[in-house]
Amino acid sequence: MWRDPIVTEVRRNRENYAAKFNYDIKAICRAAREQQEKSNREIVSLPPRRVTRAVKTNGKPAA
Repeated sequence: MWRDPIVTEVRRNRENYAAKFNYDIKAICRAAREQQEKSNREIVSLPPRRVTRAVKTNGKPAA
């Protein structure tokens, strides 16, 4: 089976990054927030969008 080298690299980097934080998602998120604050970039938060029901072209709701 053919393996995409870019996907392999991304997965390896993800694994290494998670291992750095002992696979603790809270620690990973905390580090991401700290890095975000240090970047001095504008942080944009958009309001949530309403989810509308999908409608088929015949005007009836999609199943």
